Amino acid sequence: MAMAPETPNARRTRDRAPAPRTAGAGAGGTVRDLALRWDTAVGALLVAVLVVGLGSTDGFASGENLAFAFNDIVEVALIALPMTLLVVAGQVDLSVASMLGLGSALTGALWNAGWAFELIVPVVLLTGVAGGLLNGWLVTRVGLPSLAVTIGTLALYRGLASVVLGSDAVTDFPQVYADWAVDTSTVPGTFLTYPVVLFLILAAATAVLLHSTAFGRSLFAIGAQEEAAYFAGIRVKRFKLILFVVTGLFSAFAGIVFTLRYGSARADNGIGFEMLVIASVLLGGVDFDGGKGTLFGAVAGVLLIGVLKNLLTLNDVPNEVQVIVTGLLLVASVLAPRVVAAVVERRHRREAGALPTGPAGRTGSES
Repeated sequence: MAMAPETPNARRTRDRAPAPRTAGAGAGGTVRDLALRWDTAVGALLVAVLVVGLGSTDGFASGENLAFAFNDIVEVALIALPMTLLVVAGQVDLSVASMLGLGSALTGALWNAGWAFELIVPVVLLTGVAGGLLNGWLVTRVGLPSLAVTIGTLALYRGLASVVLGSDAVTDFPQVYADWAVDTSTVPGTFLTYPVVLFLILAAATAVLLHSTAFGRSLFAIGAQEEAAYFAGIRVKRFKLILFVVTGLFSAFAGIVFTLRYGSARADNGIGFEMLVIASVLLGGVDFDGGKGTLFGAVAGVLLIGVLKNLLTLNDVPNEVQVIVTGLLLVASVLAPRVVAAVVERRHRREAGALPTGPAGRTGSES
């Protein structure tokens, strides 16, 4: 029976199909398995740093210090949650620290104007939504790359913060809200502060969303191959827009937390936090190209940077050296998984090429 000629559409579909795995891939693990192993390694490194701190630094294990260490990184941790989803989908938002600063400046300006704090909070959060909506609209509707867009809005939102508040610093916020954010106020029976507990609750919800829902699976599909995800019926633009909006929302909320924690609203609050957020997410094994990573890894990356920063501070290491360490961690988080993946892939190919062949030239597993 004669076969029908292959249509151009079928040919394009066949050409885009992923290549089959080699015989060694099952034994050695796929690149996705590598990402999972990487986040486990980051978790193990976090435990190792904790153990070293407990054994080498006086005061490190005290409840007061641990409360300070985790609370000191809470704004970065909050922003890292939506940033993880964004990077998994193959996008990035570098304007998060500027949105934090804008949220802080707006909080101070409205408080100076005599607004009730209960009214300030929703206004600031809506500002974060508007900023995220602008980022998402420029990326999804105008078609600009997220890296270029958010570099621009990084400057825009920081400039707006300066316009809103200038060089002033606003203090004397309601004590009941300030007490909620500081590290000296902890959940009874624990050393965890209220913002850290809120982060843990949001992290659990985000983990379920990313790893156990159709929405999360769609994000992995978008990050792995956006065109294929589009043809599979996934609303790619809508999903990206939602992620940018949520990232803006969390960044503005982090600005409120930062303001209350330090008791000071300033336009320059949070400068440089975008590097810490990106470093935490990538250190946890989330691939910058999208499609791979786990929320556990991102959270472990955040905690590792926070604990390491605290340990270095307790040992009187200068802040400049701490910045260098963070930069090295960022480089290592991007470079190391790719190097290991390349080594694993080369070993798989070598093992596949060494398989014995049958009389007809087929491999032993096919004969």
